[in-house]
Amino acid sequence: MSKKTEHSSVPVPVPKNRFQQVLHSPTNGGWEECWQQGLTPWDLGRPTPTLLHLHQNGSLPKGRALIPGCGTGYDVVAIADPQRYVVGLDISDNAIHKAIKLSSSHPNASYFTFLKADFFTWHPTDLFDFVFDYTFFSAIEPEMRSQWAQKMRDILKPDGELMTLMFPMSEHKHENVGGPPYIVSVTDYEKELHPIGFKAISITDNELAVGPRKGREKLGRWKKSLLCNSSL
Repeated sequence: MSKKTEHSSVPVPVPKNRFQQVLHSPTNGGWEECWQQGLTPWDLGRPTPTLLHLHQNGSLPKGRALIPGCGTGYDVVAIADPQRYVVGLDISDNAIHKAIKLSSSHPNASYFTFLKADFFTWHPTDLFDFVFDYTFFSAIEPEMRSQWAQKMRDILKPDGELMTLMFPMSEHKHENVGGPPYIVSVTDYEKELHPIGFKAISITDNELAVGPRKGREKLGRWKKSLLCNSSL
């Protein structure tokens, strides 16, 4: 595990067992407590470099975008502009409060919003053109992954795109690379997304991964089949 220092955007080591203990504590644990204690190894303290790069070169879909598990919201703010309205969603009050505090005076504040809600029970009023998932799929319990895929299907427009930055990859499961509690593989995503109509546009190594995550991330871009209808 890792934790961002005040002067660096590269995560530094945090005892993995401490993070796991707090996250899974039956009495006073969970994601809220992790945020309260600053046990947030997934938080880079800045926008995700590959997402920012794709935004700057015009490679991201326009329209309505969603970032579930947005945390402090750096990615939300980074890709919001007059052509893309971004919703940052998180289950943690602490995370949302921090995100709002950090971004409230930003010049593009009218192009994004933050919501405290459970992704799985939340019902947005409008569909999305684009969803970005980074350390969200790998944070949920594995038995909830099929629900994750179904929700992605339901909230995306017929021609919508899901982008998954996959970390930590399973081939590095014995290394201390930080990130949410569950290792992942490309097969894990394919297993959930293929049966409900998603097809991979591309799956590539993330050349812009930071610090200890270099060589341990893959970027997947998925499109819904036109026959894949939303239930909203």
